[in-house]
Amino acid sequence: QVQLVESGGGLVQAGGSLRLSCAVSGRTFSNYAMGWIRQAPGKEREFVAAISGSGSSTYYADSVKGRFTISRDNTKNMGYLQINSLKPEDTAVYYCAADRNPVGLAAISTLHCDYWGQGTQVTVSS
Repeated sequence: QVQLVESGGGLVQAGGSLRLSCAVSGRTFSNYAMGWIRQAPGKEREFVAAISGSGSSTYYADSVKGRFTISRDNTKNMGYLQINSLKPEDTAVYYCAADRNPVGLAAISTLHCDYWGQGTQVTVSS
């Protein structure tokens, strides 16, 4: 079993930055692809970004390319999402997710993840 715990969300003004963290426990972290999915109020969950188990491959939703950066530190069992130039439309609950396939970026991008965190709220004021 894999447990994921997000942190780093909060209230920020438009144009600001946040760094979300995902602490992972339970298995060898590098064996899992991981990613970030968000859900805005009244909307369905939306893929944001994914990264392979080794960290060598990344994939982003078009809506966040150039502003969001996904990374991971396998020595610390941590995943990260750096969010820059925040917009009010980025307001959402951000979930960390993992897939048993270390190159399972496609699965994460279609929200077919094996493990999910509880989410962290990001609110962007205009």
